[in-house]
Amino acid sequence: MASGPSSIFRDSEPTARVEPFPARRLTDVQPQPVEQLWLIDDLWLAQGVGILCGAPKLGKTFLAAQIALAVAGHTEVLGRAARLSGPVLFYGAEDRLHALRTRFDGLALVAGVSVDELPIYLLDTPTLRIDREDDLLRLRAAIEVHQPRLLVLDPFIRMVRIDENSAGDVSAVLASLRAIQRDYGLAVLLVHHARKSPASHPQNALRGSSDFAAWSDSNLYLTRSQHRLCLSVEHRNAPAPEPLSVRLCADPAPHLKLTAPNSPEPETTDVIQTELLCLLSETPRPLSTLDLRQRLRKRKADVVRTLETLRLRGIIDRTAGGWHIKGED
Repeated sequence: MASGPSSIFRDSEPTARVEPFPARRLTDVQPQPVEQLWLIDDLWLAQGVGILCGAPKLGKTFLAAQIALAVAGHTEVLGRAARLSGPVLFYGAEDRLHALRTRFDGLALVAGVSVDELPIYLLDTPTLRIDREDDLLRLRAAIEVHQPRLLVLDPFIRMVRIDENSAGDVSAVLASLRAIQRDYGLAVLLVHHARKSPASHPQNALRGSSDFAAWSDSNLYLTRSQHRLCLSVEHRNAPAPEPLSVRLCADPAPHLKLTAPNSPEPETTDVIQTELLCLLSETPRPLSTLDLRQRLRKRKADVVRTLETLRLRGIIDRTAGGWHIKGED
């Protein structure tokens, strides 16, 4: 047993002059009711911060938007019900406002809700730097105005100038977002990229510092296996559900859909549609047919046929600059 206070305490100001941190007896803290545990069943904790992670062309922004729509509209996403609903504040650093409007219009059509009734607020600024104090203060001010249940920031790399491999730098930025979550009682979903190299566990796929995984209450990992997409989920304070098998569908508008794990492999045309739509949605500029062929590594005839099919269905359009999802010109 220690004989007395260490020198660090002996050299400090007398405790009588310092206001102590508040503390509560454990039994005075009310347990959280089960019905208030989840924002979305099995997918996201009610006031959780976390990462939606995946490689390019997998549909991260589609999933982030579907989660936002489920919270704002009190509907479902991938068969999971939104337990709590309310306004959503959404920042898409790689999307223009009318492009996001088009995306949400399509998702609302799929969900069978009216987009006019959704309390989704898009931050209208060309840049948001969550590693700058001034921008964080403006973000807090926007939160105070709109009182969101959920804040979506997409993607991390476009909102910082720090080295994402620096534990100290990343930790400071994430601590600022954690402070926002605690101060306003909301959930924070941060979209982040995966490493290029395959990982043995989805958590190891997070690009940059290990602080990303340590920070999170809920994490969603999108990965591809052959022509299938897999959504793995983990939580800090709840059991993880079994991984979900999903795919990006184009009818009646682009959206991620839950599929049976043993369902037949999608047709080749559907696979190209999925990859093409993800590529167009995650690229801030229109792409030519040649660009698409080179990035998708598909035969010209297959790419041209898929482009024409999507054009005739009113999902994509072509301008002098190239192909883009309709409404994003």
